[in-house]
Amino acid sequence: MKAVKSSMAGTLESSDIQITIEPMNNQGIVIELKSSVEKQFGKQIRSTITETLEGLKMNGVKVIAIDKGALDCTIKARVQCAAYRAAEIQQGYDWEGIE
Repeated sequence: MKAVKSSMAGTLESSDIQITIEPMNNQGIVIELKSSVEKQFGKQIRSTITETLEGLKMNGVKVIAIDKGALDCTIKARVQCAAYRAAEIQQGYDWEGIE
């Protein structure tokens, strides 16, 4: 999956995370994380974001994540939504195939 435009999913409400995905010219995944619990859970948040994007076979993106205490399942859902929006996929979501 290739990101063709910037996209966003999520809110800045408590227990949520706002994910912005921007396409980059180079390969890889760059994550900019802002979280009040980054010292305790930053590594896990970054891991969940990376694993979700790798499961979607998406790279060459910059991810801006503003965390407000989201659980892993919420992080994964927000990344998936932003990724599909960035790739301009509007139907035929493969929710089952995503690990």
